[in-house]
Amino acid sequence: MPTPGDGWRICRFAAEDDEAVSAAVTACFEGIYRRHFAEEWLANHGLPIQVRALRHTEGWCVFLLLTPWMLARLYLAGRVPGVPVPEGWRAEERGGAPYAVIGPTVSFTLLGTDQKAHLNYHPELGHYLIQPLVQSMEKFASADAVFRSWDELIRTRDRVMEEKKRECGWQREVSRREFLARLTGG
Repeated sequence: MPTPGDGWRICRFAAEDDEAVSAAVTACFEGIYRRHFAEEWLANHGLPIQVRALRHTEGWCVFLLLTPWMLARLYLAGRVPGVPVPEGWRAEERGGAPYAVIGPTVSFTLLGTDQKAHLNYHPELGHYLIQPLVQSMEKFASADAVFRSWDELIRTRDRVMEEKKRECGWQREVSRREFLARLTGG
């Protein structure tokens, strides 16, 4: 059984400045788009690849990633995390493997809250975690329309949680940071 961190390849630029991370991630996903989605009829080819709301939290570089095929939250590890790499997902095993939009589900803790995300691997990014947020992109006319829709979903979720007197500090903090980053152009 793998131990946490076994086989994890960290992102070589996750600790760099935000502009460098954004540019490197955008370039990687533009390559993925050209190789795997340029002819995909379910992708919204009018949408750009964009990184927004980038921040560094507890050894992770966390941000929203918009692509023509999904909106997702990505986590790039700045150091080896306590997340086991399942069999078949080590860097040497993924090198020649076909691209997977999402990999196996893994658990991790962030801001004191247990989380689930999908493990993935890219030679330039190393291992990373991805939480798909929106996977049906065809209805959106622009990147701003996608993010407006996401903001509305967050406001609705927060209102429902308030009405039910439930608290989810991690989601509220992440959503607040993503919203504020968009207001300030981050």
